[in-house]
Amino acid sequence: MKLSEFQRAVVDEFGSGYGQALLTDLVLGELGGRTAQDALNAGIPAREVWLALCRETGVPQSHWYGAGKPAPKR
Repeated sequence: MKLSEFQRAVVDEFGSGYGQALLTDLVLGELGGRTAQDALNAGIPAREVWLALCRETGVPQSHWYGAGKPAPKR
């Protein structure tokens, strides 16, 4: 997941204002007690950050591959 895809998924799922608040205020235990923004700044891949954010906020698994987008074909 590219950073731009991560940012789009956050806005699609949470909206721009709330999404930005989640990125900077919500501490994610599975990312070492970092916020999503801190995790990205520390070099944690955007996909890992997105999945941690999804699990923490209860996003349905059907949205984990980008809000409402289907899972990639393998």
